[in-house]
Amino acid sequence: MKNSWIIAKREFFERIGSRSFLFMAILGPALVLLMLYLLFAIGGNDQQRWKVLIADHRNIMDQKIMSKEDPNIKYFFVNDVVEIESFANDPRFKDFDAMVEINEGIYSNKSGFVFYKEKPSVKMQIDIRYQVERRLEELFAQQYTDLSYSQFKRIKQPLNLNFKNAYNPSESSDELSAWVGLFFGCVIFVFIFLFGMTILRSVGKEKSNRIVEVMLASVSPRSLLSGKIIGIGLSAFVQFALWIGLISLGLYLMRTSIFVDTFDPSAGEAGIQSVTNEFIVLVFERIQFAAILPYFFIFFVLGYLFYGAFFAALGAISGSESDGQQFLIPLIAILFFSVYAGYSVATNPEAMSTTVYSYLPFTAPIAMMVRLAQGFGPGESIHLYLSILVEIVSSILLLWVAARLYKNGLLQFGHSIRLRTIFTWLKMK
Repeated sequence: MKNSWIIAKREFFERIGSRSFLFMAILGPALVLLMLYLLFAIGGNDQQRWKVLIADHRNIMDQKIMSKEDPNIKYFFVNDVVEIESFANDPRFKDFDAMVEINEGIYSNKSGFVFYKEKPSVKMQIDIRYQVERRLEELFAQQYTDLSYSQFKRIKQPLNLNFKNAYNPSESSDELSAWVGLFFGCVIFVFIFLFGMTILRSVGKEKSNRIVEVMLASVSPRSLLSGKIIGIGLSAFVQFALWIGLISLGLYLMRTSIFVDTFDPSAGEAGIQSVTNEFIVLVFERIQFAAILPYFFIFFVLGYLFYGAFFAALGAISGSESDGQQFLIPLIAILFFSVYAGYSVATNPEAMSTTVYSYLPFTAPIAMMVRLAQGFGPGESIHLYLSILVEIVSSILLLWVAARLYKNGLLQFGHSIRLRTIFTWLKMK
């Protein structure tokens, strides 16, 4: 273990001391902040104007949404139960674009439905979700707590409003929150690919210049492999921490100095919010970072170990540098398929494929980030923990396979990669 940490320290300081590491640590957050600035500055121009029916048979909302009227959304209340089929086809409701169901269970399960006739824009989804949630929070704070709204807001749980087609309620819709999870999942795979390639190049370089023959005289192949994966993984973690720190600082400065008039947090106590851009609401209000980030780090580490073992094994069994480049193609294809799996989960959360992708070790990190952002229903959290368990077992198994291939293939040169050879190396001790 001591030798592994020595190798890990060498790999770590070699990575963080390079110019490319510092360049990416600055350029990456700068590009993300630039993209967010453009979204904040120009977002919200796609104006939809909707009439929304609130079916509130218990009169929970007291026929009121906002003290300041939204020019793009007009709400109408009916103190009765409205069936979905009736809303979709009854001439009485032909002028309405969407219907929000409000019932007594919305306080406890924090979930509701919005049935639309025409697919809403991203802005419309955020505005309706935000305005309905805010009104329910005010009512909850008044009726069940002694807290002011601003105090209650600090401990609130998000409301999950599911948008569904009124003409086909069983059809799964594109959940806005799912795209947030997809973004986090894609970030995981970008870092996995970048630092996985670092592992591959490092192994290939040491093997081609024969320096590995000298290193193996003093350390075991297993120690060399674990040290390399740990060291490069720590450098990836440090760079990612720098990304989070710089992006968080940039967002804070945007909110407090650039977009002060667009989003005024001090107005919350008075019941007036001057939100004119849906992306600002999404970033500063809708994304539940405290709930997502811990699992983000878990799947980041497990995904890195799983794919890192792939890259290390590929470098060890390659007979030449061209062999490693050739076998990168199927590995990249797997990464792209994983991204597609995340997209599939976002667009079809109730499909059988969503469950499959959640338990496949090479798609689980991105699939579960999407499902985390969408939120789990009562009793569904078990899927999250089972997925983590599957990822842990798969990572350990693949690391064992990589260690065998690393040990038996590292000193082999000039050979062509064949499945028979790979199975032979796996059987060797």
